[in-house]
Amino acid sequence: MTSLYVTTAIPYVNAPPHLGHALELVQADVLARHARLRGRPARFLTGTDDNALKNVTAARAAGVPVAEFVDRNAARFRDLRGPLSLSFDDFIRTSADERHRSGVTALWRACAARGDFYLREYRGLYCGGCEQFWAAAELVDGRCPEHGVAPTPVTERNWFFRLSRYQEQILALLESGALSVEPAARREEVLAFVRAGLADLSVSRPASRAGGWGIPVPDDPGQIIYVWWDALANYLTALEGADYDRWWAAGSVERTHVIGKGITRFHAVYWPALLLSAGRPRPDRILVHDYLTVDGAKLSKSAGHAVDPVDLATRYGPDALRWWLLSEVAPLGDTDFTESRLIRRADQDLANGLGNLVNRTLTLAHRHRQGLLPGTPEALSPDLPATIDRAVAAFDLRAATGAIREAVTTANRYLDYRRPWELPPSFDTTLATVVATCRRIATELTPFLPDAATRLKSQLGSGPQVGTPTPAFRRLS
Repeated sequence: MTSLYVTTAIPYVNAPPHLGHALELVQADVLARHARLRGRPARFLTGTDDNALKNVTAARAAGVPVAEFVDRNAARFRDLRGPLSLSFDDFIRTSADERHRSGVTALWRACAARGDFYLREYRGLYCGGCEQFWAAAELVDGRCPEHGVAPTPVTERNWFFRLSRYQEQILALLESGALSVEPAARREEVLAFVRAGLADLSVSRPASRAGGWGIPVPDDPGQIIYVWWDALANYLTALEGADYDRWWAAGSVERTHVIGKGITRFHAVYWPALLLSAGRPRPDRILVHDYLTVDGAKLSKSAGHAVDPVDLATRYGPDALRWWLLSEVAPLGDTDFTESRLIRRADQDLANGLGNLVNRTLTLAHRHRQGLLPGTPEALSPDLPATIDRAVAAFDLRAATGAIREAVTTANRYLDYRRPWELPPSFDTTLATVVATCRRIATELTPFLPDAATRLKSQLGSGPQVGTPTPAFRRLS
């Protein structure tokens, strides 16, 4: 059985986290929890990108020392663990972890030893929002396609990485599927980008422009390593010694990155090329999600389209928030968020669906059998685990939660059809069947709603004994 090493992209800390960050964290959390549920070893990494020039700019605007500003916002990302019920095994900060600084330096030296860096003057169109240079042909009406602002002309003397040297190898990885990019539409976009020809990549910035913030280029302290080169390395630098051997170098591990669509080329092109240059193993899967929007606009703190996930989790609970992120967000295409949709989905599926099923079943068991159920019949929906496995493997978490919803519907229909409250001869069999089904659903719910699954398992008990019925989900409307 292969192990799973799953990571999120590490976000800039120029502002507090928004709902888009929560989406990616919850998606990666489901992958890790699902693997563990199936007995598969899993390691889940997340963290923060502290070294971005964007963070420096925001700190200056706030009148706060950069280190203090970054520390404060990074803590807010780390603290999402509780409100979102996350199970990450490690949290890396690129400015505060010495393992990261030393690891980035080692990677740089490995690529330098291959002769893959050279120094030259460069003029380009730079977007501070995404911290990258854009070719004029890539702009939309002269604006960055990600942030909708006109990039700034910049002339600098920087270190360049010989990305063009690795074009054929990257193309072969993508075309063969050895490096999987999912969904297929994102893979096709990356293939088109590579087939159009890869230009060498600027991988440093003058230290003066960043105020000295960041990791210096080895043997050239006047240059700071480009934030994307620095940030991508976190997937390796978080693994030291035996952890690196187990979770990255081993042939029995699946290396999976969960990212947003705006940074696909960084992960599917630049990152594998860096690893090829450094002589390190490449990732196996790049799982790409689209954006959350509010009134059709991409979530963005700077644009005023941000939704605070901590506020939502405080008011509605982690179960409702996670359920909306997992059951409503499309695997391809942007998804618009409203609180009314969150409330409606939670009430319909959780309070009125699963919660009502468990409550009515346990009430009948205690009213007529003192909570004891003779017999151990087979549960309904026997294919539920396999259906969820297939959906998770395809990174279609909406389909996975849909399978749970369908299993609840099946059990409710069975209960209505058998009408055990009329005390027919089949009362015991009917009730035991539904309890067994609810236990199966609670187990399969674990990766998606870990808190709710724990409550339900406690109520449903084991063997012939069931617990006392109490509402597992509150109605939000």
